[in-house]
Amino acid sequence: MKIAILDDYQNVALKMADWSALSGRAEITVFSDHLADPSALVERLLPFDIVCVMRERTPLPREVLQHLPRLKLIASTGSRNASIDMEAAKELGITVTATGYRSSPTIELTWALILASLRGVVHENNSIRSGGWQKSVGQDLSGKILGVLGLGNIGGQVARNRILQRVQSLLPQLQNPAPGQILSPR
Repeated sequence: MKIAILDDYQNVALKMADWSALSGRAEITVFSDHLADPSALVERLLPFDIVCVMRERTPLPREVLQHLPRLKLIASTGSRNASIDMEAAKELGITVTATGYRSSPTIELTWALILASLRGVVHENNSIRSGGWQKSVGQDLSGKILGVLGLGNIGGQVARNRILQRVQSLLPQLQNPAPGQILSPR
């Protein structure tokens, strides 16, 4: 059995799960690069029985899946993956499954990026590392309005997150607001 792990840019897939049960039973190949060309992707995946994909990085449309006769299983990180043609996979007898996932790391990273942006963390870090001093004061988050686009599972949690109690959360009205309409915090 041959298993491909795609788009593991950080080279962490083999550390994030216990693969020992497959020792001696499967050959695992990790690809840390990304192939956007469908023909090159098909050529790469031809020898594999199982493909593990990182959610929504490499598209697996019908045009790719139909040229992979050995492929029997696609395992995706996350339960929803819009880049896999589920109908084609079903028609071709390819089982699609998903690993569990936690949304908290993404939510925490979102808040880290918001705070880093307001405080100019990258700019200040670069200044200090090059022998300089602090160059700006940064902005306070208190009293600011947070607009979140996309209130799915993760976006909704970012909007509701109360790590910083004094941030006013501006939730977009989903009933087609008029162009130029100013939304007020609730």
